Amino acid sequence: MSTNSTQNERVVSGMRPTGRLHLGHYHGVIKNWVEMQLNYECFFFVADWHALTTHYEDPSRTPDHVEEMVIDWLAAGISPSSATIFLQSMVPEHAELHLLLSMITPLGWLERVPTYKDQQEKLREKDLATYGFLGYPLLQSADILMYKADFVPVGEDQISHIELTREVARRFNYLYGREPDFEKRAEEAVAKMGKKNAKAYRNYRKAYQEQGDSEALTVAQALLNSQQNISLGDKERLFGYLEGISKIILPEPQARLTPASKMPGLDGQKMSKSYGNTIALREEPDDVVQKLRKMPTDPARVRRTDPGDPAKCPVWQLHEVYSNDSTKEWVIEGCKSAGIGCLDCKQPVIDGVLAELAPMRARGLEFEKDRQLVRDIITDGSEAARNVARETLDDVVEAMRFSR
Repeated sequence: MSTNSTQNERVVSGMRPTGRLHLGHYHGVIKNWVEMQLNYECFFFVADWHALTTHYEDPSRTPDHVEEMVIDWLAAGISPSSATIFLQSMVPEHAELHLLLSMITPLGWLERVPTYKDQQEKLREKDLATYGFLGYPLLQSADILMYKADFVPVGEDQISHIELTREVARRFNYLYGREPDFEKRAEEAVAKMGKKNAKAYRNYRKAYQEQGDSEALTVAQALLNSQQNISLGDKERLFGYLEGISKIILPEPQARLTPASKMPGLDGQKMSKSYGNTIALREEPDDVVQKLRKMPTDPARVRRTDPGDPAKCPVWQLHEVYSNDSTKEWVIEGCKSAGIGCLDCKQPVIDGVLAELAPMRARGLEFEKDRQLVRDIITDGSEAARNVARETLDDVVEAMRFSR
């Protein structure tokens, strides 16, 4: 549930700083961000604290990784005029909210997150028996709830983290959203909507609470979102009053599934630095050409005259990303009949990759020449994010009645 205006829906997403990004990152995450910044109020952050959960023994390279990754974001088309780009550690309110949420989050909720044991198994060479590693999904929850996000773009493997975030928000609202005079203040807020809207709101509320009419709940929420003459605090009360619970201090975000990345690596596996099969977003064109020319092909094509099978060739997976239907038909026919050689087959892929990377590399070179501008973008974005974070934290502390 969200109290944000439908014209101003918020998206929050972040990435750990790992240095320069590659085409797998672009097709899996960044391309989606570039599109979302046009339609939503976006907060994109570098999750440098999250990097410590698995690389706490040597964080010395993190500052360089942060800068290189942000340059790649900017090169790929993320605009500081359309999205807030910031550094997690420059908004200390994230840590404070994480601390407060940790006081109410049952230990079992963290232990059951699927990625907890999966990552421990995958990273057995590291000592991950730390609170930071166990608690990182809750830090993620704080990252999201801090900005009262409507949507969080994630892959399917991260759905459990959004569910945890929703549970934490629900528990917080249940514990701290029950004002002593909640019902009285909610009714006063209803009256401020005007006679016609107030009557509609009460009818929808009754239909939902007495008959379980979920459509009535949805319509009532839309009605609240359209109200311009009531305060945000009253709006939060009325969202909670709809369901007969309490004031909504931390709205529950929705997961927005991102399209599965179709970007394979140079060897046909998933593109990953650990496999050494990547093409960086700002890679030199000559290096890109050499990497693609050296790609393995169908092992059956030992000689130029041997027919092959595109389904058994890693290059074909790149054609699926970069080639149109006519080119793919040409590849299938030419490969199976040995009418074309493997270098001929690779050329359209080479052309497609170079065309995609060219504008990114050009933009990236400009930012590489002016790294102070990049640092200023991070600083300015972090200040803007901190202003929003401070408001949320004030709401949280006030709701907890922890401070006068």
